[in-house]
Order: sequence, then C-alpha cells, then structure tokens
Amino acid sequence: LKMGTPVKDVELPKNAPSSLLLQKHSDYIEAFEKNKDDYEYCMTEFLRVSGVYWGLTAMDLMGQLHRMNKEEVLHFVEGCQHPCGGFGPTHQQDPHLLYTLSAIQILTLYDSLDVIDAEQVVKYIVSLQQEDGSFYGDHWGEVDTRFSFCSLACLALMGRLNAINVDKAVKFVLSCMNFDGGFGSVPGSESHAGQVYCCVGALAIAGALYHVDADQLGWWLAERQLPSGGLNGRPEKLPDVCYSWWVLSSLKMIGRIHWIDKVAASTCS
Repeated sequence: LKMGTPVKDVELPKNAPSSLLLQKHSDYIEAFEKNKDDYEYCMTEFLRVSGVYWGLTAMDLMGQLHRMNKEEVLHFVEGCQHPCGGFGPTHQQDPHLLYTLSAIQILTLYDSLDVIDAEQVVKYIVSLQQEDGSFYGDHWGEVDTRFSFCSLACLALMGRLNAINVDKAVKFVLSCMNFDGGFGSVPGSESHAGQVYCCVGALAIAGALYHVDADQLGWWLAERQLPSGGLNGRPEKLPDVCYSWWVLSSLKMIGRIHWIDKVAASTCS
C-alpha cells in the first residue's frame, strides 16, 4: 500500500561514490576546526556549539576523535554558558535549549560535565517547562516538541530527569500525535520526520514508547523512502541525507528498521 501523493525524487549520477569516504570526511572536519577565518566557519557562528557536537560525534564514530583539540573544545563550551545555566551557540550569544543540549552532549562525550555549573543547567531547563508539560526554547516563549526532546535528553544525560514533571511532558508530546501516526511541532501541526524523531526520542527517554502505534508510525516512516533509496521528511518532498538520520533512528527506536530497503538507502546516502 502506497500513499496517494506524487513522488518527487532525485536521479543519482552514475559516477556517484559507492562507498563511504571516511578519510575525506575526517580530514574535512579537522580542517574546518582549524580554518577559523574561512567564510563557511564565520557564517555558521549562529549554531557553533551544535556544529561542534556534530563534528565531534562524526569523528568519534570514525574512530578519529583523538584528532580534535579536547582542551580547546571544553574551554569553548564552558564560555558559552550563561549565569542562568543555559548555553548560547557561541560566546556572548543568547542561551537556548537547542544549544544547551549540544553543550551537554559534548561534555558527556568527553566525560567532562564537571567543567560547567551543572546545577544551573538543571534549573534553567526546569524554568522553561510550562503548565501543559511543554517547554519554551528560551525566555521568548516559542513552544516546539524539539524543545521537549532537548529538555528530556539533557536531564537524562545528567541523571536529573526527576527534576521536571515527566508525566506532563509525555502528555504534551502525545497531544502532538497525528492521525497518520506521525508527530508535529505543536498540537495540530503537520507530521514531519524531524519532529517524529524528537517525539519518539522523548517518549523513549521517558519510558513511554508504549503509547506509540509502532505499525502505523512505522508505515508512515517507511513511506519516506523514495525510489532512489533516499528519504524525505514528509510527503511530496525531495530526499535529504538528514532525513536518513531522523527516519532510520525513529524506526530503530520503535523496532521497525527492517521495513527500510537497506541496500537502496546505503547507495543514496
């Protein structure tokens, strides 16, 4: 059974790489860290701490984390924390839950949570939970299920999940579930693979995955795979490798990863 929506896809060139070029990937990430005067480096300042986390994680997966300057990274992350406890994307930029999670993930990767004021981080996250269980991303008041995931993930990594009202957090995430089994950013919003990952991840951390209809959600996620092997984030969209992560991770969490054509996905990615 297929969704009744038009299929948009890409055509892979015949000379596209057929294997993962690990050395080139690791060389690129290491060079990006060192070339701080490059245009690309300057233009990504607004998400710097998240970019650092993505780079470090990739290097760790490739067995190349030792090539990164741990001391410099920890010093940078420490300087991103504000007195309120939250972290900005770089020094002297406003704190937000998105960057707070990235900072905690980096420190966890290096087993170095002791270099920051961890208790203030907990207080910052607690202060952003609302009466309905949702979370503001920062003091400006935007609500999004991404922030629910950020909050639960941060506190779980720090061993402080009991600091928030987990039951209310779960209830809000479930209120964002749609008829197709997917999840949106707020109640009534369109299902999106990125939001699905955040909501499924939040429920998994909270021990509440039993609320999810794995077959229904698994079908919606599996339908994101296109003839090229790539995955999109919602119907009628082109594939993007970021959705390979959102979709496959979600399928793994609900035990439906085998519903994807692994060979086709590997070829496209």
